[in-house]
Amino acid sequence: MSALEAFRRQLVWDRLIAAVEEQAQTLIRTAFSPSTREAGDLSAGVFDRQGRMLAQAVTGTPGHVNAMALAVGHFLRAHPADTLRPGDVLMTNDPWMGSGHLHDFTVVTPAFHRGALVALFAATVHVVDIGGLGVGVESRDVFQEGFYIPISFVLRQGEADATLFRLLRANVREPDQVEGDLHSLVASNQAGADRLVAMLEEFGLDDLQAVGDRIVADSRAAMLRALADAPHGTWHSALTMDGVDTSIPLRCALTIAADGITVDFAGTAGQSPFGINVPKCYTEAYTGYAVRCVIGSEVPNNAGSLSVVRVLAPEGTIVNALKPAPVTARHMVGQMLPDLVFGALAQAFPDRVPAEGTSALWNLRLSGGIGTPGVAAAAFADARPFTITSFNTGGAGARPGLDGLHATAFPSGVRNVPLEITEAMTPLVFWRKALRDGSGGAGQWRGGDGQVVEIAHRRGEPFALNATFERVAHAARGRAGGQDGALGVVRLGSGRLLSGKGRQVIPAGERLVVEMPGGGGFGPPAARDPARVVRDVAEGRIDAAAAERLYGFNARESGR
Repeated sequence: MSALEAFRRQLVWDRLIAAVEEQAQTLIRTAFSPSTREAGDLSAGVFDRQGRMLAQAVTGTPGHVNAMALAVGHFLRAHPADTLRPGDVLMTNDPWMGSGHLHDFTVVTPAFHRGALVALFAATVHVVDIGGLGVGVESRDVFQEGFYIPISFVLRQGEADATLFRLLRANVREPDQVEGDLHSLVASNQAGADRLVAMLEEFGLDDLQAVGDRIVADSRAAMLRALADAPHGTWHSALTMDGVDTSIPLRCALTIAADGITVDFAGTAGQSPFGINVPKCYTEAYTGYAVRCVIGSEVPNNAGSLSVVRVLAPEGTIVNALKPAPVTARHMVGQMLPDLVFGALAQAFPDRVPAEGTSALWNLRLSGGIGTPGVAAAAFADARPFTITSFNTGGAGARPGLDGLHATAFPSGVRNVPLEITEAMTPLVFWRKALRDGSGGAGQWRGGDGQVVEIAHRRGEPFALNATFERVAHAARGRAGGQDGALGVVRLGSGRLLSGKGRQVIPAGERLVVEMPGGGGFGPPAARDPARVVRDVAEGRIDAAAAERLYGFNARESGR
């Protein structure tokens, strides 16, 4: 290949990245629900005619992106490329074909150039409501969890399926938001397709076939080069989760070889009767992400690089739950998988892998008004019912050479929703939202601190919390001698403890207080630089007594 041709291909690659990022930004700017608009809980990408992901937007979550990488193949099996026409748009929220639960809409749009289908654009968002019991642990099968949409046409040659929209609006609590998000998905895919066609015209290309083949081949080859430099062998890891009625053991064996990486979840708990099960697509998404964080992290994320990671998960386990298992809170287990995989990778790469963090999101799923479960209608004024999800999280694990990030969503990557947004959309008031000082585990590198949130109803009415919280009984573990992070706590302002799982009522006049977990520390506390301990005290991360207890550092004796 000549230098000019190589330069030209790089330009085309950069333009593909720009196209899918514009696709994602269109989605954010037109979305109706705060989970997309404020938290960035979405994915966007471009695929070739064979359903291989060629490029993903920078904006998005690993769970959505990597599951979407598998989803487009399901769409093409149901509707082969040569049957699609300009103006067609498809969608599904099938947990086993999309991204793991009914609340996620995946929309796929074919892009045509010079009369031929040249690519497909796909995007996924989490909608605020899909009917049923909502995101929580109470469901006993997927049919209780909401409105289930098989792969269907949203538009057929530009004509909207009015029946689909009527059914959707009739089955959800927030019809305007949910329908609005579906329109946003359609618009974002079209924005990506328009930008792609303009790029093909500019470069005089008939299609993406040669470009796509090169992207996939180069990315796979780059991953294999990274494996050639890695230690080869098998390492084992175990992690215990809180669970709902009993703790949940997770197990994996990770094997690195010259031709790929295999992660085997044999020994992991069987699927649960509660809605915390994980379809294999979501397990694959977060497993692949964990591996890519440590091996080949500079290689673009696409079908080529993802093909190097193989996931084995026995059917009927909690990480490969079979339909119709309840899966609506699949993030609770799925977002713990990177910590499990890191436990194996840390044995092979001790200087690359962080300590455990809060990991599974601590989203506040709040509802109120007449119809709140467990509360008599007489307890309310004539208030309109509300349902809201406020995205929050605790601290991330410390990293080799760096402290953990405070109140940061890892591995999901979503942003915290500004409290002003939630207050504007509901009758709730946030009386406090602050870092939970000292909750990060001690170590040469400190774990990130969680946060404390205190909420009440503006009119003093009762409201409900649907809790899906982990790390209440099993803390984020430190690594390489670092200490564990603090456990999470859920309570009323008056002091009564609440459960980390399930729907619970915050009584009239009470406040909900949520103290989110901290991340684990890395390295022995005695090895922490004294100057950093002084800064920790000065910034209020720990007090002087904790500095002496945890680090053996006496500020008075040191003269500081």
